[in-house]
Parts: sequence; C-alpha cells; structure tokens
Amino acid sequence: MRRVVRGFWGPRQESVEVLAGRWKATLDQLASLLPSAGSASGSGSESDVRAGAGQAWTWRIIAASGQVTDLRSDEASLAAALRTAQEADGWSDRAGTGLRLVCTGEPGWKISVSGLAGGYSEFLLQSMVIEVGSPDDAEVPDTELLTMVAQLWEPDFGGVTGDDVLDALEDDADFAPDEPSVGWIGYLSPGRAALLSDSMTAARKEVRGGGVLLDIAASDDIEDVVEANVRLKDAGALHPLPRPMNRAAL
Repeated sequence: MRRVVRGFWGPRQESVEVLAGRWKATLDQLASLLPSAGSASGSGSESDVRAGAGQAWTWRIIAASGQVTDLRSDEASLAAALRTAQEADGWSDRAGTGLRLVCTGEPGWKISVSGLAGGYSEFLLQSMVIEVGSPDDAEVPDTELLTMVAQLWEPDFGGVTGDDVLDALEDDADFAPDEPSVGWIGYLSPGRAALLSDSMTAARKEVRGGGVLLDIAASDDIEDVVEANVRLKDAGALHPLPRPMNRAAL
C-alpha cells in the first residue's frame, strides 16, 4: 500500500543549518517509527547506530538530473547536500531549497522524502512530503508520522492520504491539485483549527507547539474523507493562504 504524509506552509526563510537540523530529526524519527522500511548501511556514527537513528539507514539523493548518490544523514552531510542543491542552475533562495531522498528496506518497503523549505516565495508553498510504500498487511503509524511532520516542520496544513483519496477530492468535490486538503488523518495549524465548528465530529488531538490532528476516517472510507474535506472547506479551515502570501500559516 502507498500512503503520502504531507505538510505545507507559506514563506519562512531559514538557514541551511536550521534546515539540516529539521531534516536530520525527520530521518531519525522515520527510522524509529518504521524500522522495517530502511536498510542498514553502517555509515553512521557508532552512537547513532546503537540508538537506531537514521544514520543506520542507506539514504540516496535523487538529483534533478536523475543522478543518484548515497547520503549519510548526520547534520554535516545534510547541510552539505543542501548547499549542493543551492549551487544548481536556476536555484533561487526565494523558492527554497529542495531535497529528494529515497530508502528501501525489507521486501515491499520503500520511503521517498521530498522537501522544499527555507524559501520566502509569495506564491510557492513550502512542503514536506513523505511517501511510504509498505506491504498490504503492514501496520503503519499514520498518526505518529503526521505528528512528526507537524512538530518538526510547523506546517500550515497537512494530512495522511493516498491516490484514491486525492483523485476523489479532485473528481467528486472539485478540489484543485494545489488546494489545501487533508486525508484520513489531517493536521491544521492553530489559525485553521480555530475555525473548526463544534459539529466537526472527528477526534481531535493537540500537537506540541500548536495546531490539532483530526482523526477523520479509516483509510478506505474515501467517501467520509471527501465529505470531511468539504465541511472543512465550507468552514474556512481549508481556504488557501491569501496570494501574495506574507506569512507561513493562516
């Protein structure tokens, strides 16, 4: 099964050092939450390997040119990868700095992590998108994965979703591909969460640092997920950030 854990936010300029710290924490937590999804490389420090941190995994950078290179996930290596991305033709600090990493583990498992962050574009959202491919019978901690993205990247909105949900939102509810939406689990920043009505019956959980998680439906209840998105949109909780954007969250 393939699921996508997503978080989006508006302009927030950040240094390479800050971004490297966010990336490292993300990769470390992925290794902890999905121990079967990565393959050990032995390339990390001894303490990191003992702790089961992300350095024990083999991550590969997929460059825009298609070139694939191995990457250690310590902060220094991640910072170097971010600086290399900034040296690419056409890079703009306004747009943000992007990385795409992949990792494979036991049969049926594959993770792809794509991030665009640190930019201050008035029209282009910053993002963290984690694709998790897993065996159909595997238990994947959706709530914990979205909580991780919410706490480490401080997005404006996000969710755990899949291709069937995204297709249904577009085909059945006229959501544009770039329009805010959530999945069977959603995240809303504090400003968006404040617009929720008492009639929104999804279970709510506050996230450290602000915002709420919404446990909306089972992953195969596509109709309920679409209905919830429509209700959230009608309440204003899924309105796009005003363009040109001047803040990271609603």
